[in-house]
Amino acid sequence: MNPYVVFLLYMMAILGFVATTLAMNWLLGPKPAPTETKLEPFECGATPVDLRNVKAVPIKYYAVAIVFILFDLETVFLFIWALGAQPLTGFMLTTFFIFAFLLVLILLYVYKARLLEGVTE
Repeated sequence: MNPYVVFLLYMMAILGFVATTLAMNWLLGPKPAPTETKLEPFECGATPVDLRNVKAVPIKYYAVAIVFILFDLETVFLFIWALGAQPLTGFMLTTFFIFAFLLVLILLYVYKARLLEGVTE
């Protein structure tokens, strides 16, 4: 059997299961009435202090979030490389060392730019 047909059958089975589960939940699940208390915003069981509780996030946290996502993605790529490098050749080692060198460069940039110091204060 063609692998694409197997994949499509597998995807149809998954989507069918998810659709069936959601439909059963919609049909058989509880349907609470929307009351005034139920529609209120929940803040750890306490009454809301400020009705417009929207505060801007300081800009220093965005740099930390971007660096975290960058290192998180690089870790995923490192695992993929390790799984794909079964016949370990010189080319595969060269790509690993280039990748590791880029990681060290990014880490040095984060250290030099003092991105983490503003958050820990």
